Amino acid sequence: MVVVPHPSEHRSATEPVDVAESDRLAEAMTAFTAGSRLRLLFALVDGELPVEGLAERCAMTATAASQQLRVLRQLHAVAVRREGRRAYYRLFDHHMVDLLTAVRHHGEHRTLPAPAADGGDRLGHAHA
Repeated sequence: MVVVPHPSEHRSATEPVDVAESDRLAEAMTAFTAGSRLRLLFALVDGELPVEGLAERCAMTATAASQQLRVLRQLHAVAVRREGRRAYYRLFDHHMVDLLTAVRHHGEHRTLPAPAADGGDRLGHAHA
């Protein structure tokens, strides 16, 4: 069982990270390094789904979805609930929605035009 810290116990992003923590964080972020895993994660934002439903929603085979869900489970990105022979997946915790939102927003920023030659920012705002 994984124990999730209370919000008051979370460390600030302004605190430096040591080697062990940075390695753990980097490994956890591999959940976002495959398009198929991202599609599965985004499909779970609205709630729990069975493998078959996830596969259909993500245009994947059930076998491919199951393989990626196994990886996501190992990374603590998703959790599973079994009901008989069926497996239902959900995001591991509320932080996953925040991370997916940040990933999407970062991706949107990367598609903006390059900064203007006049020193303005990507949104066309001039800098004083």
